[in-house]
Amino acid sequence: MSNSGFQVSMAESLKAGTRQTVQAPFGLALAELAGKHEDVVGLTADLGKYTDILPFAKAFPDRYFNVGMAEQNLIAISAGLAKIGKVPFATTYGVFATRRAYEFIAVLCAHGHLNVKVFGALPGLTTSYGCSHQAIEDTGLMRLIPGLTVIDPCDATEIGQVVHTSYQIAGPVYVRLQRGNVIKALPEGYEFRHGKAQIVRQGSQIGIISTGLMTAHALDAAAALEKQGVSVAVLHAPCIKPFDAKAVVEFARSVERLATLENHVVAGGLATLVAEVLFEAGVSQKLVRMGLPDEYIECGSPGYLMDKYGISSARIEQKLSSMMKN
Repeated sequence: MSNSGFQVSMAESLKAGTRQTVQAPFGLALAELAGKHEDVVGLTADLGKYTDILPFAKAFPDRYFNVGMAEQNLIAISAGLAKIGKVPFATTYGVFATRRAYEFIAVLCAHGHLNVKVFGALPGLTTSYGCSHQAIEDTGLMRLIPGLTVIDPCDATEIGQVVHTSYQIAGPVYVRLQRGNVIKALPEGYEFRHGKAQIVRQGSQIGIISTGLMTAHALDAAAALEKQGVSVAVLHAPCIKPFDAKAVVEFARSVERLATLENHVVAGGLATLVAEVLFEAGVSQKLVRMGLPDEYIECGSPGYLMDKYGISSARIEQKLSSMMKN
């Protein structure tokens, strides 16, 4: 699958034509970080081109390692490098990091509290390769590992900020990574804050709690509904773990209707976290969960898949309109 083909699909699904985009924001940010810190190293499991780490590899060839198509080795070698004082940034596809190397991340990295940063590309429906490459349950899996930070950035700006913040976080980190031409969607001046959710659009009638690139879709849907006289607020929650329970409770109490939105199955991820938080806080409010069903997803372009499974901007707008009628 070529990088260019992927970018066309993502542009279609995220309306990139109306927004500025950044090519390979992860690799650019990692190269910048490595220029400031000599302990930063980069690794990949034969996916350098497809995880956008090549800008780093070009700038620091002596600190770049391709371990081949062996994800367990990728994590094991990263753990070894962390043991000797390096800060490894390991890249592969999210499905390979979580399904193939889950135990290695849990036992070697998290249990050992090692400074390994794992960036898993192709989160959710951002690939046409089907269920073998769609990381649709990764945040649910990774949030269950004690001591592991889990982050789902929205756009190019936040990806760059998360790279720099990950270096400062003590211990292992798992980040869902968008690759190729990545849009800029968050409001001007937005700054990622570790462990915090932030309101990126004010509103009072419907509140959407979203994460990852779905926050871009939430903002699009909210703008469309505003033209219909519906006030929609958006709370962006990039940190799945640690999770900002306080912000979620305050946000839920500030709106009339509440929904969650994620590029992930609705079981185990953001929707489950929000439901748990609201229950524990004694907040009784109907929650509409927008995400992927408990099934294997078919092959197709990201735009087609997001529309079919209800997480495109247009489908989200339809669901929110229905909420106002119920």
